[in-house]
Amino acid sequence: MPGDKSISHRALMFGLLAVGETRISGLLEGEDVMRTAAAIRLLGGDAVRSAAGEWRVRGVGIGGLRTPEDILYMGNSGTSARLLAGLVSGHPIFAAFSGDASLNRRPMARIVEPLSRMGAQFAGQTGHRLPMTVTGADPVLPIEYQLPVASAQTKSAILLAGLNSRGDTIVIEPEPTRDHTEIMLRHMGADIQVETLPGGGRRIRLSGQPELRPALFQVPGDPSSAAFLLVAALITPGSQITLTDVGLNPLRTGIFDCLQEMGANLSFSNRRDLGGEPVADITAKAGPLRAITPPPERAPSMIDEYPVLAIAAACAQGRSEFRGLAELRVKESDRLAAMAAGLMACGVNVQELPDGLIIEGRGGQDRPIPGGGHIATRMDHRIAMSFLVAGLAAERAVTVDDSVMIDTSFPGFRTLMNGLGARIEPVSPS
Repeated sequence: MPGDKSISHRALMFGLLAVGETRISGLLEGEDVMRTAAAIRLLGGDAVRSAAGEWRVRGVGIGGLRTPEDILYMGNSGTSARLLAGLVSGHPIFAAFSGDASLNRRPMARIVEPLSRMGAQFAGQTGHRLPMTVTGADPVLPIEYQLPVASAQTKSAILLAGLNSRGDTIVIEPEPTRDHTEIMLRHMGADIQVETLPGGGRRIRLSGQPELRPALFQVPGDPSSAAFLLVAALITPGSQITLTDVGLNPLRTGIFDCLQEMGANLSFSNRRDLGGEPVADITAKAGPLRAITPPPERAPSMIDEYPVLAIAAACAQGRSEFRGLAELRVKESDRLAAMAAGLMACGVNVQELPDGLIIEGRGGQDRPIPGGGHIATRMDHRIAMSFLVAGLAAERAVTVDDSVMIDTSFPGFRTLMNGLGARIEPVSPS
């Protein structure tokens, strides 16, 4: 599987903040992560590829970043934009950020508000959208901040800025979000404490100005990418596949819980740790699925996987209801609207809610979805991959309007899928 995108971004950034050479194996070499690598170089570090997935990062240490001589172009990567804005905010430098048309529409206010409290200054488009300039704080003020919405990107941006403060930076999250930042910083020597609060939230405290040690990061397979192949196997009669070294961080496994609750034939073997993260090999075998209504509080652990889960629900028996997904309105696209429109175009009954979807399943492998839809992907890689997977269970071919953006997170997706027996082909202009 491609390396975990969240961990790949962070490995590069944290390598920049160490003094010495950090080595990374299994790095995802998709376009989003390459934007982060380019930014690392502009900020004074060096990121060098020695072989496929093998990288070395020469760091400059906390406080050692320099003002970049060019715009930090983030392409389609919201993770790069938000986390690097936090990194810049914690240093007395100036940087300009920009992205593609999709990223420039995405709101950045959720990071601007706490980072401004820490002393950074921002100037940008209405609604704090890119293009945007960031003037880092001098000095960096440690803050205690309660996230209004569970967001690993916002949490990480605050912690990255707090690394260069003289004091403790505290983030309180209402629901646990992916904790790769905490795990990796602790692995490099940072003093970071996590406390579980009554009600299930968490309080994260980071002591400022640690000396981060260079590290060896082994990036596990991305569970978000794995979800597309697992669902493809589950809804295609006669299929069975095994995916190796897939990350099983407990705050990333909501999709596997949902699929198992749907009756999916999933099995996990060879469980172990890889670079401080739990991993396993996952085998999926085709079979009937039933509808589910997952609890809304599960959303942070699988927010990126709801599009492909919706495809599984469309192939299941019964009515599935997904709620608590308002965050999907501000992803690479409005994913709720995109999924609803795409499912309807493929003959699936679906109701779009303000914070979710209600999907009437077609009833299983003996009743494929009608298909035949031409899907507007809205420049969103996960929408494109989800509906290409849907085509495997459709009576008529499903067409997506664009697939180029898939390389941002899953380079080689089409080649891999076709190698497993799918038939994903370019469409000739009519």
